[in-house]
Amino acid sequence: MMHMMLYWSRYVTLLFDSWRTDSWPSYFLSLAACFLVSAFYQYIEDYRIHFRSLASYSVTSMASPAPAAAAAASPLLLKANASRLARSGRLGAALLFRLNSAISYLLMLAIMSFNGGVLLAIVGGLTVCYYVFRFEDKGVAVVVLDNPCTCA
Repeated sequence: MMHMMLYWSRYVTLLFDSWRTDSWPSYFLSLAACFLVSAFYQYIEDYRIHFRSLASYSVTSMASPAPAAAAAASPLLLKANASRLARSGRLGAALLFRLNSAISYLLMLAIMSFNGGVLLAIVGGLTVCYYVFRFEDKGVAVVVLDNPCTCA
């Protein structure tokens, strides 16, 4: 049965028909899995932001100096003499974004099971691991223009 309101039960189907919980141990293992996946999401998000800042640093340090107006007009274009490292950095950042987006959509679908425990496990994992991984700048000045929404 598909629930349309938040419910509190140990009987839940997550993401696949084969992932069903019918006992307390299987329910708590599923909640732990949801918590760990949301923690991994925050870790990948933190790693992706730092990777992107390193990639942008290598692009700006190896690219020829350009006027500020030209750089603001085309921020996504690499200079002609940008290094292979900068291009591979952009590719790595794009692949991390792909992984991050896939995980965020799976988390959103898990929350759409409308089970209260799953909701609390995912939001709790996101909150705790935001505090652990992304609360401090770690000495890196990062300007984030991304949307902080989980499914963005």
